[in-house]
Amino acid sequence: MLTAGDLRMDLIRHKVTRAGIDIDLLPREFALLECLLRRKGRVQTRTMLLEAVWDLTFDPQTNVVESHISRLRAKLDKPFATELIQTVHGAGYRIDG
Repeated sequence: MLTAGDLRMDLIRHKVTRAGIDIDLLPREFALLECLLRRKGRVQTRTMLLEAVWDLTFDPQTNVVESHISRLRAKLDKPFATELIQTVHGAGYRIDG
């Protein structure tokens, strides 16, 4: 079980909840969230996320990370009062909590 604030990720059941509400994630969204939660409190660069989630060892000048982060925010942050996913400008992304 990985947690951040009221967010819970059950790796065995492949289930994510926030404030007790089930959140449906696509496989890449789940993998991206898992990557952020496993490194909670630490900034993850775009390159680090590309390597961990998409198994890319180079930067193909794509916005795939940004678009997936945007989708995660729509599902995890927008319906709730507190935002969990933080952008660290010029560095990457981080989840605290």
